[in-house]
Amino acid sequence: MASRPPPNATTPWRRRQAAAAAAQAAPAVAPHSLLQLMWLASPALPIGGFSYSEGLEAAISSGWVEGEADAAHWIVQQLQLTQARGDMAAIAQALPAWAGDDRTRIAALNAWVRETRESSELRLQTEQMGRSLIAWLRNQHAGDAARLDAIEWLAAQDASYPLAFSLAAHFSGASARPALLAYAFGWAENMVQAAIKAVPLGQSAGQRILSQLAAHIPAAVDHALALSDAQRQAFSPMLAILSAQHENQYSRLFRS
Repeated sequence: MASRPPPNATTPWRRRQAAAAAAQAAPAVAPHSLLQLMWLASPALPIGGFSYSEGLEAAISSGWVEGEADAAHWIVQQLQLTQARGDMAAIAQALPAWAGDDRTRIAALNAWVRETRESSELRLQTEQMGRSLIAWLRNQHAGDAARLDAIEWLAAQDASYPLAFSLAAHFSGASARPALLAYAFGWAENMVQAAIKAVPLGQSAGQRILSQLAAHIPAAVDHALALSDAQRQAFSPMLAILSAQHENQYSRLFRS
């Protein structure tokens, strides 16, 4: 029998009940799929994510980010304003396209990602990480002709990293929400490591920032899943300016 709210039930109580009901209704991630997603989110995945700061190093050089609180605020804002509205939304829309083998749709999403990189180094980043993930996928699925066909087709489109990730997530068998949670956490780990090196920060500070990001990631994923084509966007002018400046920055650790 479902529990009834106490006489003085509050909105938070009702939210907890709704969240519990949603958790019970959500299908569990199969162990194989979960392990594949953990692998894709791992910083050990050989795709070069550790070599990019996505504008953070330039923000530090320009005085926008000076310590732990600034770094946490910057990365959380980047999660919400660029990742959730752009790349994560593209991944969410690509997954059903892969399931339906709708390559016209996938090609359009890949083109959108590539065309919305607002600096040369951000374009090079998505291309390099896309190529590296394609190479990893070739190695993982060398004996599967059908999967190799999809991999080689995407490679021929000059795969962006988000679309290469969407293919890997499709192969995992996971649904969109767990796949996006894995993507976002992997991105967050890379950004935190960039902050630790460039601000610089200690490991404990990095873990505190990662904890904040983990608290924001589920809502960012839900936002990405809810966006339509018309709502998907890539508009972050300050990030674009900083990235362009970073291309000519005198001293730098990162490639973006």
